[in-house]
Amino acid sequence: MTTAIHPTALVSPRAELGRDVVVGPYSIVDEGAVIGDGTELAAYVRVRSRSRLGRRCRLSEHVVVGGDPQDHGYRGELNDVVIGDDVILREFVTVNRPVGEGALTSVGDRCLLMEGVHVAHNVRIGDNVVIANKVGLAGHVVVEENVTLGGMVGVHQFVHIGRYCMIGGLSKIVKDVPPFVMADGRPARIYGLNRVGLRRNGFVSADRERIRALYERIYHGGLPLREALSRLREEMAGDPFVEEIVAFAASGSRGLAPWVRSFREGDHGD
Repeated sequence: MTTAIHPTALVSPRAELGRDVVVGPYSIVDEGAVIGDGTELAAYVRVRSRSRLGRRCRLSEHVVVGGDPQDHGYRGELNDVVIGDDVILREFVTVNRPVGEGALTSVGDRCLLMEGVHVAHNVRIGDNVVIANKVGLAGHVVVEENVTLGGMVGVHQFVHIGRYCMIGGLSKIVKDVPPFVMADGRPARIYGLNRVGLRRNGFVSADRERIRALYERIYHGGLPLREALSRLREEMAGDPFVEEIVAFAASGSRGLAPWVRSFREGDHGD
């Protein structure tokens, strides 16, 4: 197979297209865009300048990659939008370019963004993330690897969602959601570990129990959150789960989402 550009498509001669790329009817690829081998654009797709698509991506109708940010601080700076390999962007997905010189908006490998998802400026999405229909990620949001967001979730700017989280549909995320948990609600609260997701991704029972016990100490140990995290790091230095959770809490600016119930009420992590 060779690169196929529909006669109605507009592809800049200064765009870089890999092998076996397909550009569908009425799609537009701007100067300076890069499209990886085997990637397919359906009809009416727009890939703006300084956007880089990886290999074997699939962009459905009316996707826009690299559009201007919806931010009053934007001054026309041209920064990169990077989409990884094997990414699926369904109809009407928008991925905006970042604000600030040298900044980046990125989507990792093997992600699925369903219809109507909006990825705002300076957002970073890790590998293997699934985002359901009409989710909105505000500016500077970070979504780590292997996260699943249910339909019509709204994520506040600067929120950080840790890896292997599951976010329920229609949730409003205004605080950081730490790794390995399930969150739901408006505003979202944590309801337990993402046990099914952890099992499916190779976290054995001992790992899940370890994570469960750590969160029990953090949220239900009778200490203020900051002090509980400090104590854990002092007592369990070198424990990879402790290091990850403490570093996650320290990196954010929104504070951690609350936990609504004790593990003793039925969340056993198995």
